[in-house]
Amino acid sequence: MDVVECIEGRTSIRVFKPDPVGDDVVDEGLRLANLAPSAGNLQARDFIVVRDASVKKALMLAAFSQEFVRTVPVVVVFCANLERIGHYGQRGKELYCLQDVAAAVENFSLYLHSKGLGSVWVGAFDEAKAAVALGTPEHVRPVAIVPVGYPAERGLRRKRLPSDQLVHRDRW
Repeated sequence: MDVVECIEGRTSIRVFKPDPVGDDVVDEGLRLANLAPSAGNLQARDFIVVRDASVKKALMLAAFSQEFVRTVPVVVVFCANLERIGHYGQRGKELYCLQDVAAAVENFSLYLHSKGLGSVWVGAFDEAKAAVALGTPEHVRPVAIVPVGYPAERGLRRKRLPSDQLVHRDRW
């Protein structure tokens, strides 16, 4: 799939078929996720692949009862590793590791779309509850919950602001 076609075709999917998603596609997606840019190439991100029903239920509750988090075949939680970004001090912990995670989520989502799978980037969740559900160490911060499965709906292409309202040249 052409990269422009992939970017333009990807939408958020919240209704999934119950069909299983193989480890091969998830693992390849995560390999590509980690090829995303990262501050100082420190790769201050970790990925937690969740298939266990009880953990998915706990994540659903952390995500304010968004039911598809529980019912989807697999959930990948993208985490910032605050220890690995420590070289950059406070700015690294507050910003760079979040940028690392965001870039990885985008690579992952585009790869899934290119393979006929759907996903949605869930940022609305109680971080502390998600951390407990996942058993993360103190230096690992859950940043994005990404349910993955075969789409049972056609995603909506939402209207975007025109570039001339967003792009500034040289100065604001």
